Amino acid sequence: MEFARKVWKLLVAVKDGLVLVFMLLFFGGLYALLSMRPAPGKIADGALLIELAGVVVEEPAPVDPFSLLTATQAPTREFRARDVARTIRAAAKDTRIKAVVLDMSRFLGGGYVNLRQIGAAMDEVRQAGKPVLTYANGYVDDGVQLAAHASEVWLDPMGAAFIAGPGGNNMYFGKALEKYGVTPHVYRVGTYKSAVEPYLLEGPSEPARRSLEAVYEGRLAAYRSDITGARPRLAFETVTQQPAAWIEQASGDLATAAKSAGLVDRLGSKTAFGERIAKIVGKPIGDSETGSFAATDYDTFLAATPLPTEGAAIGVVTIAGTIVDGEAGPGTAGGERIAKILEDALDEDLKALVVRIDSPGGSVMASERIRLAIEAFKEKKIPVVVSMGDMAASGGYWVATPAQRIFADPGTLTGSIGVFAVLASFEDLLADVGVTGGGVKTTPLSGQPDILFGISPEMASIFQSSVENNYAKFIGHVAQSRGRSPEQIDAIAQGRVWIGSDAKRIGLIDQYGDLQTALAYAAKAGGIGNAPWHAQYLGEESDALSQFLLQLRNSETAQASGDFTALVADRQRLSAAGLLDRLRTMAQPRGVQAYCMECPAQPGTHAGPAKTGLFETLALLAGFRIR
Repeated sequence: MEFARKVWKLLVAVKDGLVLVFMLLFFGGLYALLSMRPAPGKIADGALLIELAGVVVEEPAPVDPFSLLTATQAPTREFRARDVARTIRAAAKDTRIKAVVLDMSRFLGGGYVNLRQIGAAMDEVRQAGKPVLTYANGYVDDGVQLAAHASEVWLDPMGAAFIAGPGGNNMYFGKALEKYGVTPHVYRVGTYKSAVEPYLLEGPSEPARRSLEAVYEGRLAAYRSDITGARPRLAFETVTQQPAAWIEQASGDLATAAKSAGLVDRLGSKTAFGERIAKIVGKPIGDSETGSFAATDYDTFLAATPLPTEGAAIGVVTIAGTIVDGEAGPGTAGGERIAKILEDALDEDLKALVVRIDSPGGSVMASERIRLAIEAFKEKKIPVVVSMGDMAASGGYWVATPAQRIFADPGTLTGSIGVFAVLASFEDLLADVGVTGGGVKTTPLSGQPDILFGISPEMASIFQSSVENNYAKFIGHVAQSRGRSPEQIDAIAQGRVWIGSDAKRIGLIDQYGDLQTALAYAAKAGGIGNAPWHAQYLGEESDALSQFLLQLRNSETAQASGDFTALVADRQRLSAAGLLDRLRTMAQPRGVQAYCMECPAQPGTHAGPAKTGLFETLALLAGFRIR
C-alpha cells in the first residue's frame, strides 16, 4: 500500500510538471508570436476610420497583461497624440483614402497642445481636398476643440455640446486636518508656490487666485483662438458667457442649441452619419447594410504607415507624466529609466537631441538625474533642443534647462520654479485621546522628525534650509540656461505658473512651435543642412501582447457608447481619479520634489481608479517630502 501511494504521488507530480511545462511553452509561444512585427493589413479604398475611444496622451502607459485578463472592465485606451496626427497626415497624401472619419462617441479627453497637433493634421487633410467628418453623442471642451477642425461635425439629436472652459474647484483639507488633530508643517520658498495651500486653507489665497486666473485666462484665450480660427462662425461668447440664455432660446433642446451656435453642423443618428460617408467613399464590397461604408481602421493604417528611417538621425526622448525615482514608465517619467535611455543613446550617431516634455514635475533627485544625462549630450557637442507639450512645469522645467533653445505652444503651462515641504504630525490628535510623549534625548535631533509628538525647532530649521537650498539650485540652473542672473530668475520664479504666451515674454521659452518645428531646428543646429533626416524615438518599444489583449477587451464594449450623460460621467470619473491620484502622490513619501500641483491633472489611465479615501489620505500625510 505504501509503495502504491508513493507511485501515485510520483505520477501526480509528473502530471503537474507536464502541465506547467506545457503552459509555459504555450504562453511563451503566444508571446513570441505577438512580439513579431505585425504585417500591415490591406488598405481599402474608402475612409480612414479612427474610433477615438479613450484619451489622447503624450505617451501611453504600458498595460499589465495579467491584470487585463482578470479585470472585470477593460481599461481606457490611450492614444499617442503624434501617432494619431501622423496617421491623419498620411491619409491626406494616400490616394486610396477619400475621407477621414473620427468616431468620438467614446472620446474622453486630451491635452490642449496635443489636440492642437491633431487639429493641424485634420486641416492638412482638408487642404488636400478631402473631407473630415466627426460624430459623437456629446462634445465637451477638448472634444469641441478637436471637432472644430472637421469639415462636418455631426451630433446625435439626443446629444449636446458645451464649452465649460478651464478652471473649477480644488480640494482643500485645512479644516479637516484641524478637525482630526493633524498638524501640517509647511516649508516653502515663493509667494506663488501654492501647492501646499490645500493642507492649510479652506480655499486659494489671493496670490494663488491671481496667478491661476492669469493662467486660466491665458489658456482660454489660446483655446478660443484655436477653435474660432477653425470655425469663425462659432458663437463663442454666447456659449461661454451666456449658457443658460443660449439653451433657453432653443427651448432646452441641447442638440439644436449646439447647432444654432455653430458647435456642430448636422444632427443625425449614427446610421444617417454612415450613409452620409457612404455617399462620399462608397459601400464595402458585398455589404449593403444600412449605415456601412468602406473604411480602413486606425490600427491597420497606423501599422501600414511606418516612421521614416532615411538620412541622419535626431534623437527624441519623451518625459511624460510625473517625474519619479526609479524605472517607472512609460506614461510616468521614471528618472532612472529615462537616464539609462539617454546614456545608451550617447553611443549612437545622433546629430541632435530633442527632449519632448509633458510633465508637471516631481522628484528633484530624478529631475537632476535626467538633467545630468541630457547635459552629457552637450558635453559631446550634440545640440539639445526642448519641445514642450501641454505642460513643462516645476521639475518639468528643471529638466529643460540644458536646452540651447526651448519651443512651446502659447497655451503650454510652464514655470512653477519652486520647491516646498509638507510634514504632518499628530500631537493634537494623540492629546485628545490622552496619549502623551516622553523620553530621553541626547541631541536636539533625537527622535526627529517626530510625527507623533511634534517637530522640534531645530528640525524645522533644517527643513526650511533644505527647501531654500533646493530652490537656489533650481533658479541657478534656470539662470545659467537663460543667460540671466539668479536675482532676475527669482523675480519671475517664486513658484508661479506661466502660460506659454507670457513665458515667451519673460524669457522662459524662446519660440512658439510644435515637435516638428523643434526637430527642424535641431536638424539645422546639428549641421544636417539640406540632407535627409529622421526622428529616432528613444526607448520606445511596442508591447504587442498587451496591445493585442487590450484590443480584445476594448472590442467587448465597442458599441457601448452611451448617451451624453454617460459621457460626462466617464469624464468626471477620470477627472476625479486624476485629482485623487495627485493627493495620493502628495501623501506618499517620495523624497525631495519639484512639483506643480496647480497644473491640471493630465488625461490618462495610469493614475488608475482612485482608491484613496479621505481618512487614508490624512494618514498618508505623515510622510515627509519636498516638492
